[in-house]
Parts: sequence; C-alpha cells; structure tokens
Amino acid sequence: MDFTFSEEQQAAVEAAKAVFAGVAPDGVPSPSLTAGSVADDFDRALWARLADADLLSLPLDAEYGGVGLDAIALCLVLRESAKVLARVPLLESTAAAMAVQSYGSPELKGQLLAQAGRGELVLTVAANGRTGHDPAELAVTARQDGAASWVLDGVQTAVPWAHNADFVVVPAHTHDTGRAVLALVPRVHEGVVLAEQISTTGERLGELRLESVRVSERYVLGADGAWEWLRELLATGTCALALGLGEGVLGMTSAYTSKREQFGFPVATFQAVAVQAADRYIDLRAMEATLWQAAWRISTGAGGALPAAGDVAVAKIWASEGVRRVVQTAQHLHGGFGADTDYPLHRYHAWAKHLELSLGPAPAHEEALGDLLAAHPLG
Repeated sequence: MDFTFSEEQQAAVEAAKAVFAGVAPDGVPSPSLTAGSVADDFDRALWARLADADLLSLPLDAEYGGVGLDAIALCLVLRESAKVLARVPLLESTAAAMAVQSYGSPELKGQLLAQAGRGELVLTVAANGRTGHDPAELAVTARQDGAASWVLDGVQTAVPWAHNADFVVVPAHTHDTGRAVLALVPRVHEGVVLAEQISTTGERLGELRLESVRVSERYVLGADGAWEWLRELLATGTCALALGLGEGVLGMTSAYTSKREQFGFPVATFQAVAVQAADRYIDLRAMEATLWQAAWRISTGAGGALPAAGDVAVAKIWASEGVRRVVQTAQHLHGGFGADTDYPLHRYHAWAKHLELSLGPAPAHEEALGDLLAAHPLG
C-alpha cells in the first residue's frame, strides 16, 4: 500500500483549508453556540462555500459534476472540517451520495447526485438504530408491497441533521430474507414523524418514526453489501473527524502552554507537561495511521488478511480512545480555562464526547475484531 496522497487529494486539502480558514475556532462564524444552546440549522453559508469549491462533489463521477475521488479524499476534507468544528452535514450527505452512486439505479443517480454535489439537496443517514447499541438495520422493517413499492415501519434515533435534510437514508431489514436494504425516505412524507433530540454538542438530532411509510422501489438500494459498505464509510469518516478535532485541540494546547507561565517559565517547558503532550501526539499518529489504512481498504477494495471491517474496527478503537485522551489532557493542561464557556475548548470537549459515543466503546470493537480473527485465522 502507498499512503502518499495524490495531487488531486492534496488539492482537495488545500481547497478545504481555504474554505475553513474563515470559520471561527468555536465552529461557527456567526454568534457562537454556548453551553445549553441549540442550533436550528446547519451553517448554510459555509455549505454554499463548500459547494462553490467543489468539495461536496469530490467523490462523484464527472457525469454528475464531480471529480471521481475516493473515501481518502473525503476523509482528508473531514479532518480539516473538524479542526474548526464545522457545522455542516459533510460526512452524512457525501457518504449517502456515494452509496447512491455505487448502488442506486441510473434514474435515482440522475435525480439526486448532481443536486447533492451542488449543495442544493442534503442527505443524511440514520445509523444509530433504536437504542444506539443494537444494529441499526434491525430497528426498521421493510417489506415489498407489489413490485413497485416498499413499506417501512420502525424507529431510528439520534439521526444527525434530520430536521434539515431532504432525504434520510434508512437501513432496514426484510422479514422474508433477513437481508438489509437502504431506503431513501423524504423528510416530509406521509407516515414520517420527527421528534427533537439534543446531542452533547448542542445540535439538533432527530428521532425518526416510520409508520407504514411507503416508498417507491427506485428509492430502495437492495444490493447485497450496500448497508455494510455505507456503515464502514461512516465509521471511517467519523474517525477522520476525531483525528481533525484532536489535532486542533493539541495545537490549541501547545499554544496555550507555550504562553502560560509559572515560576517565570512557560509551563510547556515542564517535564510533566511535555510528557503528557508527547503521549497525546503519539495517540494522534496512531489514529492517523489506522484511519488511512481503513480508508485505503474502503477506497480500493483491496484484499487483506481480514475483511475491511477489521481495519475499520482498529481505526475505531484508536479514534474513540484517542480523542477522549487528547481532550482530557487538554482540559487538564488548560486548567480553569478549559471550563470557561467563553473559551472554545469547551466546544471541542463536547464534540469529542459526541464522537466518542458515536464510535462506541473500544472494548466492543476489540470483541468484533476478535470475532473476525476467529473467522479468518492469520497465517
């Protein structure tokens, strides 16, 4: 494998840096979200700038206005977005569009993808299931009603951007075969009920209740492996967000400890502070290496000793543990400033906790990795 980024991928990073350069470090260029406040919508102005820079269409084929890049390019842009806590559905909408491009019908691709690449249509994904612990596809049932439509029943919780997206991609299982399908459900649709939930970041999530919701066959992605592929892409993208957030926090901590003095010396020169910062740097490098391994497997479909799910599990282990350690150390080294709501670190802390919860606990991923090793012995 070669982790050297291509010229096109590097160009995407530079474009992302230029777009996010105008975003304040608390994640919003307009009035800051503080503890207890709730945002009604994502940052539409920033979304438009991402579209103008062609960053929403990166992975789309040329016929839909894209440049045909891969999951690695998406993760590179996501990393930059997380450094400033950009409040946009970049991961969910782009990943859903990639799933439509890979598994949707020509008619569906023609209807949705060009609009999604221009930022005119927003997609999101219901990936958390009913409780956040059970597989998401088990929370909703799907049954065919004739040859032209499907009927969906069930509940998905903690759906990001649910109140602002045009379509929600809903994983569901079929009673007759037990296989998973993906249904694109319009946000405003008969039988769709949305309730408000609030995340640790102060963003609005949605409880999506589907009551005999009927969708056309063209809006259902029924190919084998579609949901598994999308789930792994979302997980890898979340690892990229954790990496970018961690890098932003470590940079913030380095700047603070270099200026903060005790006994006439910057606290960054104290051995205990330097050792803690070095440990967190090691965490970030491990998060980075495992992220690109997972993104490379998803992008290339290359074979390995284990399925790509194994590399994704390793990336999730490092990301969920690493982002927590980085932010905890930052809080400790900032002292009282870490809890000051006028200082941006509290926002990074809240987002880090949200990402950690979204990724799930490391022991669960270690167990999944163990099951894969048992099923695919090495050597």
